[in-house]
Amino acid sequence: MLAIFIAPLLFCAIDSQAEVRLPSIIGNHMVLQQKSDVNLWGWCSPGEKITVINSWDTTKYVTKGTPGAKWSLKIKTPSAGGPYTITINTKTVLEDVLIGEVWVCGGQSNMEWSGDQKLKQSLDEAPNAANTQIRFFYVPKATADYPQEDIKAKWMVCTPEEMVHFSAIGYFFGKKIQSSLNVPVGLINSNWGGTPAEVWTPKEVVEQDPVLKDASLKLNPTDWWPITPGASYLAMISPLTKFKIAGAIWYQGESNTQNYNTYSRLMTKMIGAWRSAWSNNFPFYYVQIAPFSYGNYNVGALIREQQTACLSIPKTGMVVVHDLVDDVGNIHPVKKIEVANRLANLALADNYGVKEVAYKYPMYKGMIIEKNRVRILFDNVESGLMATSKDLNEFYIAGSDQKFLFASARIEGNTVVVWNKAVKEPVAVRFGFSNNTIPNLFNKEGMPVNMFRTDHWEVKTDAVVK
Repeated sequence: MLAIFIAPLLFCAIDSQAEVRLPSIIGNHMVLQQKSDVNLWGWCSPGEKITVINSWDTTKYVTKGTPGAKWSLKIKTPSAGGPYTITINTKTVLEDVLIGEVWVCGGQSNMEWSGDQKLKQSLDEAPNAANTQIRFFYVPKATADYPQEDIKAKWMVCTPEEMVHFSAIGYFFGKKIQSSLNVPVGLINSNWGGTPAEVWTPKEVVEQDPVLKDASLKLNPTDWWPITPGASYLAMISPLTKFKIAGAIWYQGESNTQNYNTYSRLMTKMIGAWRSAWSNNFPFYYVQIAPFSYGNYNVGALIREQQTACLSIPKTGMVVVHDLVDDVGNIHPVKKIEVANRLANLALADNYGVKEVAYKYPMYKGMIIEKNRVRILFDNVESGLMATSKDLNEFYIAGSDQKFLFASARIEGNTVVVWNKAVKEPVAVRFGFSNNTIPNLFNKEGMPVNMFRTDHWEVKTDAVVK
């Protein structure tokens, strides 16, 4: 009879000493999203009482472990500030916790690029990069066949030594957000050079859509990054989705020139899947891919066109960067500060309501045929248009024969008039519609005019003759 009672007592003694385990995204130096109900979660013994106390208020949060040895609860965060502590069951104390704005930085190599790739802007910034109000969480490259619950990583305070390894665009974006709003910023770096968007989209989303599934089969295998739908999502995004964020920034698309025609469909599904997983209709801001001499005609232009179409997705925004390229033979443009600042201006204006920030890019609105000329109308040109050199470039015009010729162009007020004497009856205009185009047309706030075409004709993508 004695043995019958000893065993339960022994179990209780062992259980009372069990340590609560946390995912790596919840740890010292983290940034929690301000003025939110944020999740805390982890693992424990089944039925174990979990008590959470923080240092910014007097609330005590209590829950207990599930039969599956997990626990979770929500806590309320105040306005930006800190540092604070969070104590879990008296034994686990999280130190140096800040409350502020949390952003995910995703995509492929142009988001990943840092001082590790000898990026001069990062190396020049590093000595002066110490900032306790910016925190980094670097997600290591990984793939998985099933959703992962944790990541081998930890939050780091922004120091010169850490900054040089972090996404340049992510860091400079965070720096501007932090300085403009005077709040702590947490940056989650989850990207992988070369990856197509399919690997960042849940597998079932791709495979349940026959169009997307067929397009994914056209991706070329490589030794350097995955192409399997969902592979990186499961390992590098899924473990983050309980962690409250303000939004995401994204720089990707170069690898999808292989299957450009489904990109906007794919991104619509990917963004929707991310928002569903986070249970948060957060803003998603992205960079239109830069000019580059791809090996096939027009595939870069067609991806940019698809990216422009993604603006129909609610709470998205796109930055245009074709004027920030010095070498169209380099797929990794070196001007990362400028790109990051445009992303930050978009977020500051669109998400945070900061006034007097230039962030709207002129977009094609419509055209009027005036005999042998075409007048192009734009949105976001209230203050007028300007060119950075004497003659406008990158305008092409065609008649019903669908043969595009270089066009003369002239700014008239908030419009551009386009013509070529050889085209007597014009029906279509293209602007900046090629792989490595660098147009010189801007609005007077200095924002480059987005590329466009007025036609829906088939676009040549045959291999370039060397």
